[in-house]
Amino acid sequence: MHKHSSHPDIIKRLKRANGQINKVVAMLEDGEKCVDIAQQMQAVYGAVGKAKTALVQDHIEGCLEAKSSDKPADIKKKMKELKEITKYL
Repeated sequence: MHKHSSHPDIIKRLKRANGQINKVVAMLEDGEKCVDIAQQMQAVYGAVGKAKTALVQDHIEGCLEAKSSDKPADIKKKMKELKEITKYL
Protein backbone atom coordinates (compact mmCIF):
# COMPACT_ATOMS: atom_id res chain seq x y z
CA MET A 1 0.00 0.00 0.00
CA HIS A 2 1.40 3.39 -1.02
CA LYS A 3 0.65 6.14 1.46
CA HIS A 4 2.22 9.55 1.10
CA SER A 5 2.23 12.61 3.31
CA SER A 6 0.07 14.41 0.74
CA HIS A 7 -2.72 11.81 0.85
CA PRO A 8 -4.68 13.37 3.76
CA ASP A 9 -4.77 16.71 1.92
CA ILE A 10 -5.80 14.99 -1.31
CA ILE A 11 -8.55 13.12 0.52
CA LYS A 12 -9.86 16.44 1.92
CA ARG A 13 -9.85 17.97 -1.57
CA LEU A 14 -11.73 15.02 -3.03
CA LYS A 15 -14.29 14.97 -0.23
CA ARG A 16 -14.87 18.68 -0.84
CA ALA A 17 -15.26 17.97 -4.57
CA ASN A 18 -17.71 15.18 -3.75
CA GLY A 19 -19.81 17.65 -1.78
CA GLN A 20 -19.67 20.04 -4.72
CA ILE A 21 -20.82 17.28 -7.08
CA ASN A 22 -23.76 16.55 -4.79
CA LYS A 23 -24.57 20.27 -4.87
CA VAL A 24 -24.49 20.25 -8.70
CA VAL A 25 -26.90 17.31 -8.79
CA ALA A 26 -29.25 19.09 -6.38
CA MET A 27 -29.03 22.28 -8.45
CA LEU A 28 -29.95 20.35 -11.60
CA GLU A 29 -32.83 18.62 -9.84
CA ASP A 30 -34.08 21.97 -8.52
CA GLY A 31 -33.89 23.59 -11.96
CA GLU A 32 -31.42 26.30 -10.96
CA LYS A 33 -29.87 28.61 -13.54
CA CYS A 34 -27.40 26.99 -15.92
CA VAL A 35 -24.80 29.69 -15.29
CA ASP A 36 -24.86 28.90 -11.57
CA ILE A 37 -24.59 25.18 -12.27
CA ALA A 38 -21.71 25.73 -14.67
CA GLN A 39 -19.91 27.83 -12.07
CA GLN A 40 -20.28 25.06 -9.49
CA MET A 41 -19.12 22.47 -12.02
CA GLN A 42 -16.01 24.57 -12.70
CA ALA A 43 -15.25 24.51 -8.98
CA VAL A 44 -15.52 20.70 -9.03
CA TYR A 45 -13.23 20.51 -12.04
CA GLY A 46 -10.65 22.73 -10.33
CA ALA A 47 -10.74 20.79 -7.07
CA VAL A 48 -10.26 17.42 -8.77
CA GLY A 49 -7.52 18.82 -11.00
CA LYS A 50 -5.58 20.20 -8.04
CA ALA A 51 -5.92 16.89 -6.20
CA LYS A 52 -4.63 15.01 -9.23
CA THR A 53 -1.68 17.35 -9.66
CA ALA A 54 -0.75 17.04 -5.98
CA LEU A 55 -0.88 13.24 -6.20
CA VAL A 56 1.26 13.04 -9.33
CA GLN A 57 3.83 15.55 -8.09
CA ASP A 58 4.10 13.85 -4.71
CA HIS A 59 4.62 10.51 -6.42
CA ILE A 60 7.35 11.92 -8.65
CA GLU A 61 9.14 13.56 -5.73
CA GLY A 62 8.78 10.70 -3.27
CA CYS A 63 8.75 7.47 -5.22
CA LEU A 64 10.90 8.05 -8.25
CA GLU A 65 13.99 9.45 -6.62
CA ALA A 66 17.10 7.74 -7.91
CA LYS A 67 19.67 6.53 -5.40
CA SER A 68 23.36 5.98 -6.08
CA SER A 69 22.86 2.34 -5.13
CA ASP A 70 20.18 1.81 -7.82
CA LYS A 71 21.02 -0.73 -10.47
CA PRO A 72 20.51 0.23 -14.13
CA ALA A 73 17.40 -1.96 -14.28
CA ASP A 74 15.94 -0.11 -11.27
CA ILE A 75 16.63 3.26 -12.88
CA LYS A 76 15.06 2.08 -16.13
CA LYS A 77 11.96 0.94 -14.23
CA LYS A 78 11.70 4.32 -12.45
CA MET A 79 12.08 6.18 -15.75
CA LYS A 80 9.29 4.09 -17.29
CA GLU A 81 7.06 4.86 -14.31
CA LEU A 82 7.91 8.57 -14.57
CA LYS A 83 6.91 8.58 -18.24
CA GLU A 84 3.70 6.76 -17.36
CA ILE A 85 2.59 9.10 -14.59
CA THR A 86 3.53 12.39 -16.27
CA LYS A 87 0.83 11.86 -18.89
CA TYR A 88 -1.64 12.72 -16.11
CA LEU A 89 -0.19 16.18 -15.48
